[in-house]
Amino acid sequence: MRIRALVIVLCIKLIPAAGQVSDSMKYISLDPYYFHLQYLKEDSAILIDVRLPFEFRGRIIKDAINIPSSREMKKLTDTITKDRPLLLYCTNDDRSRWAAEKLYEQGFRNLYNLEGGIVAWRKEKMPLTRGKKGRTKRLRD
Repeated sequence: MRIRALVIVLCIKLIPAAGQVSDSMKYISLDPYYFHLQYLKEDSAILIDVRLPFEFRGRIIKDAINIPSSREMKKLTDTITKDRPLLLYCTNDDRSRWAAEKLYEQGFRNLYNLEGGIVAWRKEKMPLTRGKKGRTKRLRD
């Protein structure tokens, strides 16, 4: 009788989790070296800096575009195909992981996150360039 109760409890606990996708399956987190290689490898990749505009005016990864808000992200994602590689980064990878999860919910499946963000990128002495001075260029309505 105790075994039957144990099996029922386990089934109740495990069945709801079976249909969920873990965060590790929604996007791929890469260290700076492999993130850079992935960007170089993917011809059609879009490099997205999800930091705020004032942060984007500092040091950035070359060719990155600044999309700090979910509203602006929606404008971009409405115009590109769902299989296009998107490489995301922020300061320490909290916001970029969040953005990757939101993009996954919108149907994107080729998502990469810079593990440790630009802090880890700098620590590994990966190449940076100066961000835009003044106001950041925004997506048009």
